[in-house]
Amino acid sequence: MECRFVARATATFLTNLGARYLLSLIRTLSHLSGLLKAIRWIMSISVGVDVGGTFTDLFMMDTETLAFRTAKVPTTVDDRSRGFLEGLETLGARPAAIDWLIHGTTAGTNAVLERKGARCGLITTRGFKDVLEIGRRTRPNAYGLSGRFDPLILRDFRLEVTERVDARGQVITPLDEEDVRSAARRLLDMGAEALVIMFLHSYVNEAHEARAASIVREIWPNDHVVASHEVIREMREFERCSTAAIHASIGPVVSRYISDVATRLKQSGFKNELLVMQANGGMMASSLVSRHAVHTVMSGPAAGVLAAAAIAKRAGIDNLVTGDMGGTSFDVAIVSNGEPIVSSEKDLAYAVPIRVPMIDIHTVGAGGGSIAHLDKAGMIRVGPESAASFPGPIGFGRGGTEPTITDANFLLGRLNPNVITGSAFAAPLDKIAAAFEERIGRQLGLDAYETAAAILHVANAELAGAIRLVLIEKGHDPRDFALMPFGGAGPLHAVSIARDLNIPRVLVPRYPGLNSALGCVLADVRHDFVQTVNKPLDGIDRNTVQQLLAGQERTGRDLLTQEKVDVVEVKVSHEFDLLFRGQSHTLRVPMRGSHFDPEVLEIDFLTQYLARYNLSLPEMHPSLVNVRTTVVGVRERVDLGIFKPKPGLLDDAVTGSREVYFDGRWRKSLTYERDKLPEGAEVRGPAIIEQPDSTFVLDPDASARVDDIGNLLVHVHG
Repeated sequence: MECRFVARATATFLTNLGARYLLSLIRTLSHLSGLLKAIRWIMSISVGVDVGGTFTDLFMMDTETLAFRTAKVPTTVDDRSRGFLEGLETLGARPAAIDWLIHGTTAGTNAVLERKGARCGLITTRGFKDVLEIGRRTRPNAYGLSGRFDPLILRDFRLEVTERVDARGQVITPLDEEDVRSAARRLLDMGAEALVIMFLHSYVNEAHEARAASIVREIWPNDHVVASHEVIREMREFERCSTAAIHASIGPVVSRYISDVATRLKQSGFKNELLVMQANGGMMASSLVSRHAVHTVMSGPAAGVLAAAAIAKRAGIDNLVTGDMGGTSFDVAIVSNGEPIVSSEKDLAYAVPIRVPMIDIHTVGAGGGSIAHLDKAGMIRVGPESAASFPGPIGFGRGGTEPTITDANFLLGRLNPNVITGSAFAAPLDKIAAAFEERIGRQLGLDAYETAAAILHVANAELAGAIRLVLIEKGHDPRDFALMPFGGAGPLHAVSIARDLNIPRVLVPRYPGLNSALGCVLADVRHDFVQTVNKPLDGIDRNTVQQLLAGQERTGRDLLTQEKVDVVEVKVSHEFDLLFRGQSHTLRVPMRGSHFDPEVLEIDFLTQYLARYNLSLPEMHPSLVNVRTTVVGVRERVDLGIFKPKPGLLDDAVTGSREVYFDGRWRKSLTYERDKLPEGAEVRGPAIIEQPDSTFVLDPDASARVDDIGNLLVHVHG
């Protein structure tokens, strides 16, 4: 018996020893796996590429050495993928050595705004073919009958079929499948490249749409067939149809472009998958672009706002308004409490709403390349027409003949006429002066310099107006914000704009002309989902909503798995759109805790409603309209300390001086090389601070201090 006891004890000891050894081995392997991931990050090279209308911006970071390089090349408008690869060559980045390549693009946005998307067809519920044009019965201009609307899908390409589902999801009229086949064949014969299927109330019951899509995909020669519920599961057929139409219109354009870039990169030795920025500030794998094309709209500007938020947070600034001024447009966004504001309600143009989560950006057609002209009343106007990158402003020497905002900055000494990005020649100031005088100045009795100053005054007023509109519309006081200008042209106008708006501080990032490319490198992987519920909150089944949330989270995690992007953690958040019954506009309320609780949600909604409108409505009952889920794959954070200025003296940064036109007279202004400004240095205006990607104009009576990561913090005096 004693032997048996000893044997059992020995066996138990050996089993426990084996278990401990196995557990230790598992922990070791797990640690090694994490270590390998960390090593991969430590030794990785990340490149962000933002292709704009005028320039293609690139930012490369080597996380092994904490070194970075930048490049800015003219956009090749005829074939943007060619400029993309030329930019990588200029950057000195071998595709085979790049681990992460993230691309922000305006291809989709431009295709919508210029109506250069694919030819689309629409199959819809009988009686609803004109939803896209009826819209919300608004008009382009408040007064008169001027303006026009060009639908994304021509009326002849919008066909109706027999089917009907009511708002509760009950089938009223079965789907006529032969109608669907006939409509699809007819649209193919008419030359449609992409197709939208939008049936009434498919957000609550998608069965008819899904079946119709299945039928069409058996006939259609490509993958560009989309059912509206696959893009957005929200009520309101106009917005849902418009969003699906945007997706279908740009899908072939964006997917061809991204596929072309990815193919060329692969041929050049790039081994990983190209990642693409989304408008929500996250990114996705290029293999998903054809299914999620609508999410690429405004992705370039979104990346810039993402970088602005990270820079401002590092600088200790919570509230920021951004002004991204490139060659063709000026984009304004708000960063509140350290985070960009994300909205799901935006109109890309008149009567073209898009309802996907996007960083809330307001755009006006005033960029550096915007053409100045006289309107019918003899008033100076700038934009929306742009000289773009080719032929570009007159000062670029590429054949441009129309006077632009950039040319005004050349003529008034704000831009160095002898150093032009993308050009080996000096700006022809005589041609610029002649164009200003001949096309605008003579009619107004102004010389060339007075004309240029007037153009800048008009441009600054328009830019300030865009910021004022956004801030006041959201209920903000400009005095509580700092202004961050970026884009190649943003810092040229920042101090004047801030003074007009009584904004006390301007924060100029280290590389303002490359901010969107930097934002690409900083981005996480993100996916957003929405489902309409549209029921009174007090009658909702908790389990049903919880299952919706779980399903959306599961879909997001599955997409992260498909993308094969290394992330350090996955963050999931849920939000709800609520309103009082009978109202049209919702308030978005985040979910507290890990489970849906209608009582807690109602308390939070009432609190937020009171804070927003200073109004309590105890006799009214809230309804839950939409359920939203955001799934974010968080990547390793980039330490912005890499931008720490080099040691030195302020005098070492002085490169000379030149006469610059301020407030009706010429002022001698010192010029500085941005890269040589040491930490803590203080520069007093008037001054010009130059760098390859942008130029900052420091107006008289303003001063700038260099912080620990190379930002310029400017104090604007009224």
